[in-house]
Amino acid sequence: MVLYPMLPIREILASPGAKGPVEGVAPTQHVHPASKEGGENTIVVSTEAVENQNITGYVERVKERALDRGLDWLVRASGSEPVFLFIVVGLLVWAFLGIPYGTVTDWAVLISDIQAIVSYIFDSFLMRQQLNAYEASLRVCASLRSRNISNRRMLRLVLGSGQYQRASSPDFEVPAHTQFAAKLPTENWVGRITNFASHFMGHIVTVGLYWACILIWLGFGHYCDWSDTWQLYINSATSALMVLIFAFLANIRERHNLYIKKCVQCLFEVDSAIELKLRIMTGDDIPNEPVVIPAPMMSRIQRAIFYYADLVGTLTGIAILIIVMVVWVAIGPAMHFNANWWLLIGTYAGLVGLNDGFVLRNVQSKFNEYEDDAFEQANLSDKAIFEDISIPDPAKEHVQDKTLSYRLSMAMGVICAHEITVILGVVLIIGLLVGASAMQWTITGQLLCNIPPSIIESFFMMILITGHNLAESRKRVDLHNMYLRRLKLLTYVDGLEPSEKAPRRDQPDETAL
Repeated sequence: MVLYPMLPIREILASPGAKGPVEGVAPTQHVHPASKEGGENTIVVSTEAVENQNITGYVERVKERALDRGLDWLVRASGSEPVFLFIVVGLLVWAFLGIPYGTVTDWAVLISDIQAIVSYIFDSFLMRQQLNAYEASLRVCASLRSRNISNRRMLRLVLGSGQYQRASSPDFEVPAHTQFAAKLPTENWVGRITNFASHFMGHIVTVGLYWACILIWLGFGHYCDWSDTWQLYINSATSALMVLIFAFLANIRERHNLYIKKCVQCLFEVDSAIELKLRIMTGDDIPNEPVVIPAPMMSRIQRAIFYYADLVGTLTGIAILIIVMVVWVAIGPAMHFNANWWLLIGTYAGLVGLNDGFVLRNVQSKFNEYEDDAFEQANLSDKAIFEDISIPDPAKEHVQDKTLSYRLSMAMGVICAHEITVILGVVLIIGLLVGASAMQWTITGQLLCNIPPSIIESFFMMILITGHNLAESRKRVDLHNMYLRRLKLLTYVDGLEPSEKAPRRDQPDETAL
């Protein structure tokens, strides 16, 4: 009897890290007349009026808790243009202040501590942003497959009924007067500039140049007598770079998420039109059935990594973040806001941020794998329909995966995302703490817990941009090909002509009783 009250607590503690099944169902398009009760009389509304009430776009899942919705709004705001511009302006102000104050230690320490705090906050936001995007992508794929099941069933019914015959034209091109665009929407000039910047910052050559700069800095170590000032040089540079990358990554993800949502809406609009036409032709009123994407298989180590990721990116992690910041501010007066007070948050946030960098890359890679599998299943579902109607797959685009830079980027991403790499990151953090403690937390010991984490985390943030670029390219190709298939299928359905041998069915638009 005593164990029963503990069961919910046990479930709550065990729930983070579990990536359960994701269900999606496309809104059913209704064509049958809808009736309304009006006293003793029953009024039958026209079919056209009912069709206008159909949900033709993609419906996002609304989270139940207001706290979750508010937190998601905060995550979206962190990736907005105003926040990004504010951070860029702040970095420029700090850089210009370096002209008169560059030789002052506090100037270098300031950016280091700001970077640690900003990185700590953005780690949670980026993790939640990643979790939300993963779930949304899988739900889109499940919804597309849900409608494909209905469309395939109705197409077989249409072609097998003998009441319709295929259009005489052997080439089913999309007509110019169609209500749908021939291509998915394009990004504006701001989007194109940010895409270029994203590809530049995440390119394998840029990553190589980053490490070349680190090696040059190391080469000057002996010349500078390995001094604290020499260490602060790279600490300031990597700290400023990391703040910029965090803000840029949040912004580019948010921009791309909004663009993908526009593409998905276009995709679902065409998909709904196909379903509606088929339902009118067949009289089929069976609702679209839900499709469940099963939970992914994972090792215990990966489950532990996901557990930590959920703690960072969910309400629990945000609560821990707020508590840490409140406690740090609260003890400020007792410590007279001295250097040790700044060191406390800088060291804590820096080491936690280093671990988060390893985890973010691992989670990004795993989520990309799961999303690729989900899109592949949706693509196979599309291709099955085209096999049924004996039309070649119109998909044209594919990812250019044979270039040297692509293969190097993929190999580097796989290594950085491996479970063992995350474990080695934890070992590194423990080693840094032991080393700093052995130095009795002198200035050199403090820098030991700031500089290596800053260098490594900056590298991992660049790898995150690389991974995002590769995944985004694959996703856009998939969506583009899916859109082409649906335009082709819509043209095919529009071209189905009533068979002269089959009896014609007249279905008036309005019926009054």
